Amino acid sequence: MKLIEVKNYEHMCELAASYISDKVRANPNITLGLATGGTPLGTYKKLIEDYKHGKTSYKQVVSFNLDEYIGLTGQSPNSYRYYMNDNFFDHIDIDQDNTFVPNGIATDLDQECKNYEEQIRAKGEIDLQLLGIGSNGHIGFNEPGASFESYTHVVELTESTREANSIYFERMEDVPKKAITMGIASIMKSKEILLLVSGEHKHDSLAKLLTGDLTEQFPASILKQHPSVTIIADAAAIGNLNIKEVMYD
Repeated sequence: MKLIEVKNYEHMCELAASYISDKVRANPNITLGLATGGTPLGTYKKLIEDYKHGKTSYKQVVSFNLDEYIGLTGQSPNSYRYYMNDNFFDHIDIDQDNTFVPNGIATDLDQECKNYEEQIRAKGEIDLQLLGIGSNGHIGFNEPGASFESYTHVVELTESTREANSIYFERMEDVPKKAITMGIASIMKSKEILLLVSGEHKHDSLAKLLTGDLTEQFPASILKQHPSVTIIADAAAIGNLNIKEVMYD
């Protein structure tokens, strides 16, 4: 694992966007794994700015999103399909047919999960997976206790995750209780992972990732076993961590 410390959220987004756009220019046919939520928003804005300055094209890029709420259509402002279109896809030249998000209203959700895995495999797996980390260590919507061997599946969201996401909904009761998520094994098949961590509220999660045990009760801990993980974390998230002591190959 490689940990890069940056000054603040803005600096993190600039560096992350540069990292991703460099990869896209080096491999125009790259398959990206994308994340939602508050953490990557600034990165997407920086990527759009880069695109508008004519530096990077996404015409041949394929993308797969980590997850989607069950019960929300792609037209729902709270769905992750809507989030991706509104915050990224609609502002670049990517082919929308090459952007994949799980279908949260599929008639057969189990089959939808299988189909999603098959689509990822058909594209040769994900080249670069963008991740955030939840306060309870979740990656994607893989909550504590999720099997390290899991592939795309339906998950019950914990109350802590629903509460964290309730800021995007009018009422707590509107937050879906289930989602489709790439499994931990799906994520670990990615050739490279870029993890973004920002804010004092993520300090404990980052500390546990870097210094804690490998355990399914903290799903992100599996990243220690991936051969190519880069973490970009701001000063607020790193806090009093002694980076030299926690870094390792």
